[in-house]
Amino acid sequence: MHIKSISKYMATIIFCSCILFISCQKELSGDASLIAPVLQADLVTKVTIKTVSGFVTNENNAPVNGATVTVGNTNTTTDKFGYFQVANSLVVQNAALVTVSKPGYFNGIKTFIAAEGKSAFFRIKLIPKTIVGNFSGTTGGTVSLTNGLSLAFPASAVVVAGTNTNYSGTVNVAAYWISPTAADLSSIMPGDLRGLDTATILRTLTTYGMAAIEITGTSGQLLQIDSNKAATLTMPIPSAIIANAPASLPLWYFDENIGLWKQQGRATKTGNTYVGDVKHFSFWNCDVPNNYVQFNCTVLDVSNRPVKSALVKIYVANQPANAGYGYTDSSGYVSGAVPDNASLVLEVYSEPACINFIVSRNFTTTSSNISLGNIIIPSTNAALITGTVNNCTGSPVTNGYVIMTKNLSNFYAPINSAGEFTFTTTLCDVTLPITLTAIDATSLLGSTPLALTVGTGNNNAGVLTACGQSITQFVNYSVNGTNYSVNGLTDEYYQSLNIQTNPTSMYISGTQVNSGTIPNSAYINFNAPGVAVGSSQLLTGFFSPQINDSASITAPINVQITEYGAVGEFIAGNFSGNLVGGAPSNTLYNITCSFRVRRRQ
Repeated sequence: MHIKSISKYMATIIFCSCILFISCQKELSGDASLIAPVLQADLVTKVTIKTVSGFVTNENNAPVNGATVTVGNTNTTTDKFGYFQVANSLVVQNAALVTVSKPGYFNGIKTFIAAEGKSAFFRIKLIPKTIVGNFSGTTGGTVSLTNGLSLAFPASAVVVAGTNTNYSGTVNVAAYWISPTAADLSSIMPGDLRGLDTATILRTLTTYGMAAIEITGTSGQLLQIDSNKAATLTMPIPSAIIANAPASLPLWYFDENIGLWKQQGRATKTGNTYVGDVKHFSFWNCDVPNNYVQFNCTVLDVSNRPVKSALVKIYVANQPANAGYGYTDSSGYVSGAVPDNASLVLEVYSEPACINFIVSRNFTTTSSNISLGNIIIPSTNAALITGTVNNCTGSPVTNGYVIMTKNLSNFYAPINSAGEFTFTTTLCDVTLPITLTAIDATSLLGSTPLALTVGTGNNNAGVLTACGQSITQFVNYSVNGTNYSVNGLTDEYYQSLNIQTNPTSMYISGTQVNSGTIPNSAYINFNAPGVAVGSSQLLTGFFSPQINDSASITAPINVQITEYGAVGEFIAGNFSGNLVGGAPSNTLYNITCSFRVRRRQ
């Protein structure tokens, strides 16, 4: 199950996306299959899910390119749109995990209940891992944020994670408070607000605030709290919910291995904060556990076509802030857990930035699971967008996809064997501007974005030509006359190609993993000042598995830059020269290299 967020435009009506969680996963298939919820967690049974897809954005709501996405036994990376998709992954049925990792960010983790052969869709927003303060491991200290989050560490309480050896140096603290009133709460928080209480009973959780915390040493090594000591965690309580905040409540930490919160300790309400002791660091959460029943419905248009990626909100009647969010899957299905014995309201929105709901339905739960059946989008809010995609020769593209950008959100549609694509979607307004970008996954070429205004009913976008900028990436090099390659298909498949920057240098790394074989890899580092098309940058380092000893550059080697796009586009170049291995062999390595990779920073 996974909760999703509505946009910043709805912040005034949302303060606690916590009382239910909704999934894009079709785990129920009609009233006949509705069974009583199982509270004791089965975290062993596995199923193969058809597809898991979604979009990843950063703190500025921009697409995150090159993030690593792990779903069960499958890995991939996000493309320039922040899109990812994996197929046929083996996952834990009751707590399937989607984990997104990117240097400089806390892991973005979503948990959902999977069903054999079904699909799931996510929108995930990454939290920056920013150092907010430090203290001496010997004397301890307090690190506070302006928003009221605070961490107090006793003296000599920090150890190196994994070895438990005492650490007395400077401790760097990265922390981020996740407000329960945040409009994007459900897209940034880990998991799906399910947790195991002290009796290992599975509960849904009502959150009063979360925090992401990591402590590291001066060399970047991961640190933790000594098991015999504790740090004091203080979390602010927003004024909008302080009146209803309980005097004390359980603390929960997030177990990234199983994708669930675990109850550990308590927090006490002190003024406008919750204060409690924690014995280790990850994500922490102040929550009240709840009982639940399972819910499902299917969102269709008036022609019974499934509406994919529609935003569904469910809240307690007369309490719109007590809400959870989910996105429909490719069949229009959404399901999850909702409060038992409650009067609830379901609303369907076009996308997170849409202020007004499209359809609303009141319903009441008992102690049994509930299905609302089909939810029909009225024709005044439904749009069908179709078109075709040709390649450079004018023939239909048969292997690719189209990205639609609508009202600040991206949507995905595959291209079929006839070169056709279809978006069955909803509109906030009578007309709405969109852009369409087609990708030919065979030629690795993309189209120029097409801007158009669509309205309700049928919209034909015409023909898009995927014959523009190449999306090919590679690192080709030779060592003493023998050629090697790090290449593959696209960002999503079988490889990791990456470029990172800092104020003085750039490095390019690439690894192509071939099942059952040692991967090819390469590392290139060069000075960055003045980098541009046609510039010559000084090479400062090169590594490959074929260079087996410590090798150095004895004579200057220049990297010729032949392409240099913006972040999300490409950098390309080439160089050649000699490296000399370490003593006593002093092996000479003659290298040549050409590369083209997508810029991540």
